[in-house]
Amino acid sequence: MATIKYEVPSIHCHHCVHTIKSELSEMKGITSVEGDPMNKEIVVQFETPATSEAIESLMAEINYPVKK
Repeated sequence: MATIKYEVPSIHCHHCVHTIKSELSEMKGITSVEGDPMNKEIVVQFETPATSEAIESLMAEINYPVKK
């Protein structure tokens, strides 16, 4: 299992975090999604078949692109 933290500048509130959790939770291999709107971060735990590239792509699709 892998854990990755992303900075997501477009997070503004708990609703944003809820939207991200809802969308990412549908991806096969995602085991946990936690968000912090104050620090504009999310932490994602995942395993195969999910990949960091797939997570980043989905985040961009739902208008919450991650900052690298």
